[in-house]
Amino acid sequence: MDSKILELITHSLGIREQSVKNTLELLMEGATIPFISRYRKERTGSLDEVQVSDIQKQYKKLTELIERKESILASIEEQGKLTPELKAKIMASFDSNEIEDLYLPYKRRKKTRADVARENGLEPLAKIIMAQRNQDISRQADKFLNEKVEEIKDAIAGAQDIIAEWVSEDQDIRERLRGNFRKFAVIKSKVVTKKKAEAEKFQDYFEFQESLSRCPSHRFLAMMRGDHEGMLKVSLEIDDVRALEMMDRKYIKSNGEEADLIAAAIEDSYKRLIFPALETQIINEFKEKADDEAIRVFGENLRQLLLAAPLGQKAVVAIDPGFRTGCKVVALDANGDFLEYKTIFPHQPQNQLDEAKNIIRMLVDKYQAKAIAIGNGTASRETKTLIDTIRFDQKMDIYVVSESGASIYSASDVAREEFPEHDVTVRGAISIGRRLMDPLAELVKIDAKSIGVGQYQHDVHQGKLKENLDQTVVSCVNKVGVNVNTASQHILTYIAGLGPALAKNIVQYRRENGDFREIKELNKVPRLGNKAYEQAAGFLRIKNGRNILDDTGVHPERYALVEKMTKVAGLNLDAFIHDKASRQQLKLEQFITDDVGLPTLTDIMKELDKPGLDPRGEAQLFSFDENIRSIADVYEGMVIPGIVTNMTNFGAFVDIGAKQDALLHISQITKKFIQNPAEVLRLGQELKVAVMSVDASRKRINLTLLF
Repeated sequence: MDSKILELITHSLGIREQSVKNTLELLMEGATIPFISRYRKERTGSLDEVQVSDIQKQYKKLTELIERKESILASIEEQGKLTPELKAKIMASFDSNEIEDLYLPYKRRKKTRADVARENGLEPLAKIIMAQRNQDISRQADKFLNEKVEEIKDAIAGAQDIIAEWVSEDQDIRERLRGNFRKFAVIKSKVVTKKKAEAEKFQDYFEFQESLSRCPSHRFLAMMRGDHEGMLKVSLEIDDVRALEMMDRKYIKSNGEEADLIAAAIEDSYKRLIFPALETQIINEFKEKADDEAIRVFGENLRQLLLAAPLGQKAVVAIDPGFRTGCKVVALDANGDFLEYKTIFPHQPQNQLDEAKNIIRMLVDKYQAKAIAIGNGTASRETKTLIDTIRFDQKMDIYVVSESGASIYSASDVAREEFPEHDVTVRGAISIGRRLMDPLAELVKIDAKSIGVGQYQHDVHQGKLKENLDQTVVSCVNKVGVNVNTASQHILTYIAGLGPALAKNIVQYRRENGDFREIKELNKVPRLGNKAYEQAAGFLRIKNGRNILDDTGVHPERYALVEKMTKVAGLNLDAFIHDKASRQQLKLEQFITDDVGLPTLTDIMKELDKPGLDPRGEAQLFSFDENIRSIADVYEGMVIPGIVTNMTNFGAFVDIGAKQDALLHISQITKKFIQNPAEVLRLGQELKVAVMSVDASRKRINLTLLF
């Protein structure tokens, strides 16, 4: 393993070199991030998933940079221009900007003004001017006149074009100017005059400027979206005079004609070549940072949504509400399997209230439903009001469930495969019910970008976004664990070490052979080899199987160790797991071996404390203010309940039942300073808020949190 790469990753992430080395070795052996962070703590020094992922990303970035350097060296060598000094500089550098600057003079490009001047034989004249020996430049230029350069002024202009290009290719100058941009640049946006009427959503940026270094990611991305859509013109500005003075100091060593010609060439180089290139480069650099931050926020929101508390295995009646086309109602059993479908028309224009109530009551009684799930879209509040008036024979919990992404799922290949005989409306209602029963199992079927817990998801780097969101889904699925006997093929795909093919094989094996009774039976699944078993086994669960450890996060490779503990405690396995006091009396140090240390032993004891327990908790009921149906019902000073539906760096969006999420700005969340709403709030959190202002025309509601 390249020692320089290890050194760079260690320095960049602040992680011990041995931990980095061992983590990279595990990754190269085919280990997954969830497996490494959960079951190889002794080798990594107890690095968490984020740190393991960061090591993987840094390694990939550095190896790609090395490949780029090799490509550059080959290109320069092919031109016969690779000197030992240049090669040494490129080999020693791990700064992509510096490497590209060093390559710039040798880069294949379209013919430039300087190239034309060289073809016309004017490079020697450019060198004479740069020598600054107080020569008569007109007399010198006269020597270079030919059929292509007929006048002295043309010869001098061509020489200046060459000088301008030399200056633009100066790696030191470019780096110093980049530093100037990063520290002092101002980002400006102006509305495109012809588009002013269409650009209302960008009104805040019609005439806007701010220090680039202080511009938060959400504001930067908003401006860039406006620029991309042709509504705004975004540019950077620095102190041109200061920049030109710095460049002049490096190149101008005399007074007189030569100095004036060089100064003019420098100004041309700066305005025509350097500034536009660096402006684009710095905007891209800050865009990458803004993307990373937006993606991080999106990933954290998605994590919280996926880990929302489930209702659990209870029969449910689910309703996808609507007005004219009716409400789609489905009954699901405790496993989320579809039982029956009805359409009711309790709202305008049909107003079939009694019939709708009878159908709901019939489905609840027939299938012994324990809860009702109502989608939070059109007619949601009206439907809940209707359900509240029904008298059931038993206590009935009524939940309002987010519909975000349900329509995407309904029309997807996954939904068609699950329910080929039903149309999208029925599939949508089924998804709403299942989302209440187990948010994680249902939401993994939906493209994460469609779930509605991020901002600017279509503006950020799509490859990075997908990688981050996929990794978040994998992390959440493996954190919770999956019942191998009830899990869908789709959710099994996200288990460490599996993937689509093995997930399909597991479901097929289960269909042909019945439920798994022990985790080790996975070895009988076609094409599921030792490596896949090692990676996946700790994240799969078997309820009421032959071995109680199969319903815990203890990895099968440590079952023998647990059995050794039970013998030391003088108990059988069942008694040992249910007798916490006996476990606490054990001295864990006596079980330490070469590959098992206190981190693993401590994790095992934690898992034995909660066999079969879902780490997500239980779903909680929530009710909106009954007086609010739309933004027209909201007024300044109201104190109302709300639930956090989305979070950004500038605040949280809160559903108050008005069919329009309200903004709780970061400044209104707490009296103390915070950098991120996530320091105080979480997705799905119930709040009591006061309305600060209402702008019905722009559909904006501003809130403050009651402390």
